[in-house]
Amino acid sequence: MSYELKDYLNAINHEKTPLMDTDDEVWEKKYSPFIINKCLAPFPDTIHLVNEMNLHNHLDSKLQFDFLLNTVRTRKRYTPWMKASKTKNLEYVKEYYGYNNEKARSALKLLSDEQIKTIKNSLDKGGRNGKH
Repeated sequence: MSYELKDYLNAINHEKTPLMDTDDEVWEKKYSPFIINKCLAPFPDTIHLVNEMNLHNHLDSKLQFDFLLNTVRTRKRYTPWMKASKTKNLEYVKEYYGYNNEKARSALKLLSDEQIKTIKNSLDKGGRNGKH
């Protein structure tokens, strides 16, 4: 049996399946409240519920899951994770402008591919495959 993040999120968001009410105790052990809260936080209709769970992080995983399962309304919620190429570009923007992570993410959304290429070229310090 697979105990994946998507199973928990689908149960909370769509199916309303009480995964932890079975005899299989691994469902509760594999549940990660922090990651589930992080996945539900970007949405306006769930941010208050996630905040409530963050305030009561001492509760058992089953209680936290049951709270979200029974209070979150059924809806499709999807947020893509930041891809590796974006995080690599983030490091270039941070170094070039001297920004922290938050400011660099904001700047990265505004920069075109050509501008990012220019930043990479200006930060290239040489070496085997770099400038001569």
